[in-house]
Amino acid sequence: MSLDSDFGGPVVWEPGPDYTERAHLTQFMRQHDLSDFGALMNRSTRDVGWFTQAVLNYLDIRFKQPYSQVVDLSEGIASPRWCVGGRMNIIHNCLDKYVGTETEAQPALIWEGEGGQVRSLTYGELRTQVNRAAGGLRSLGLRPGDAIGLYMPMVPEIVVAMLAIAKIGGIILPLFSGYGAGAVASRLVDGSARALITADGYPRRGATIEMMSVADQAARACPSLKHVVIFAHAGLPVELIEGRDLTWDSLLRGQPMEAETEDTEAEAPLMVIYTSGTTGKPKGAVHTHCGFPIKAAQDMAFGMDVHPGDRIYWITDMGWMMGPWLVFGALLLGGTFFIFDGAPDFPRPDRVWDLVERHKITSLGISPTLVRALIPHGEEPFRSHDLSSLRFFGSTGEPWNPDPWMWLFQKVGGGSRPIINYSGGTEISGGILMGNPILPLKPTAFSGPCPGIAADVFDEQGHSVLNQVGELVIKSPWIGMTRGFWKDPELYLETYWSRWPDVWVHGDFAAVDSDGSWYILGRSDDTIKVAGKRLGPAEVESILVDHPAVMEAAAIGIPHEIKGSQLIVFCVLSPDVEPSSELAGELREKAAKELGKPLAPSRVRFVGDLPKTRNAKVMRRMIRAAYLGQDYGDTSALMNPEALDEFAASRDN
Repeated sequence: MSLDSDFGGPVVWEPGPDYTERAHLTQFMRQHDLSDFGALMNRSTRDVGWFTQAVLNYLDIRFKQPYSQVVDLSEGIASPRWCVGGRMNIIHNCLDKYVGTETEAQPALIWEGEGGQVRSLTYGELRTQVNRAAGGLRSLGLRPGDAIGLYMPMVPEIVVAMLAIAKIGGIILPLFSGYGAGAVASRLVDGSARALITADGYPRRGATIEMMSVADQAARACPSLKHVVIFAHAGLPVELIEGRDLTWDSLLRGQPMEAETEDTEAEAPLMVIYTSGTTGKPKGAVHTHCGFPIKAAQDMAFGMDVHPGDRIYWITDMGWMMGPWLVFGALLLGGTFFIFDGAPDFPRPDRVWDLVERHKITSLGISPTLVRALIPHGEEPFRSHDLSSLRFFGSTGEPWNPDPWMWLFQKVGGGSRPIINYSGGTEISGGILMGNPILPLKPTAFSGPCPGIAADVFDEQGHSVLNQVGELVIKSPWIGMTRGFWKDPELYLETYWSRWPDVWVHGDFAAVDSDGSWYILGRSDDTIKVAGKRLGPAEVESILVDHPAVMEAAAIGIPHEIKGSQLIVFCVLSPDVEPSSELAGELREKAAKELGKPLAPSRVRFVGDLPKTRNAKVMRRMIRAAYLGQDYGDTSALMNPEALDEFAASRDN
């Protein structure tokens, strides 16, 4: 597929000295006598060891025991060893090393609740709370290597809990606060979680969302789980189960203000973040102390240009990659991160701009989905607020459409604030592609790959292509890459490294134009993104097939004006079951309960058969094409191509 030469339009933003002279990228390149961004990309991708060492030094990452080798590629680029022999707990670099410095008194986090409550913690105060929580976790018998789930709203305590787990050498299992019991349980079970930290509930759009019943169901389904810690946030009654449950306050009560930071290997597991693919159960991407946080801080520095004194707010949940990314990146850079426990357009559509004004946010991460939802409210919501503190917009989660991108850039940003487009993934620890403050921008585009990422676009034969849509690939390792899938190293190699030798295939369609601007054009596999949240079809299908009326199911994503994609599920019913609107509603409710309402299907349709290849693979791509009235493509591999006719006829039924 060729790329239209006008795909991204003209350059709309050029960096001035107010951006370039302040930029971390400029400072880094001057330190290493690199003439321009092209020279940086060339050296950083050609000499991975040099670049990794340079980034560790630039970020002032301190090791308790120095490493003997920054990267060992003796087992191939799919399985590198990083910071060989080094010992380092990332909490030392996030909090401990600031003791006695000016940073200790600076704000680390600022929080606002939906009702307007505001709390903040300095670096020193955050460290004290983390120490007390670490003491509490150790008092429960939790030790290095124990996995602990986090199923909480965006409150300061989730940050304290996450950092405390890392401090004791535990493994963080972040879980989306909107998940249903089935989704929480499957991840706790796969991670062999020893404990779960949760909350009674949280406010959302004036209502109270109860969490404890979901947490309890999930905990009961996980045999390895021994402790549930409950933070009283919403004021809901909670009946504690003796021997298993305790409150957050009792966990911290009596714990000293100082606690030892566990001496861990630099490559010790820090976190397992679950991501869904097109087949099978959710996959746990394994990240280490010297991996994920380093890549997060590098991208935040070189892309969003966060410095001490800056305030970054990324609209996210701690269960998605960008939550931990926000926390680790900001703390390693000595900046301030803002978190909000509420809907960014409630009670009025100006809420997000009100937050920017009152908390003097300098960098705002906002999704295309939210921008599309704000446009119908017009310009008054943002024009009624002073946004002068804001220097950058950030964006990730899904591809942009040109019109909402230009609305944000021209209307809200006044044509002077860059939109730092950012795309990568959970397995990347951040970005493959990212804008930055020293290169010009085109609408919806990325200025280039992240430094250190040897990105390319391949055609079907594995040849690098320009002005042509192809597979987004990476041709050399980087320190943030996942260390594999939890308990399934073979699947990791099969998923990313099996198509071409020594090439990571990410699963996105991408393109590079003649000016060097990059574009992401959607997933090349069947993974569905609903409002920027990635969802595997198999996870949805498994829930519905569990219903006695359903024999088979296929889930697809179709375009949605606000969410980017909406979920549609097709079900083949058992022979003795008649389709009905009541059954469709029941199935939707079942999926909503298991996955969480934000990920529930918008429609459930009934069909007689699913199109399959001769080896029984369901062809979701063809289902989607048929439903949208698009060309099916080559159907020669199908065992039953006539099945597609029913999908084509079902859209308006």
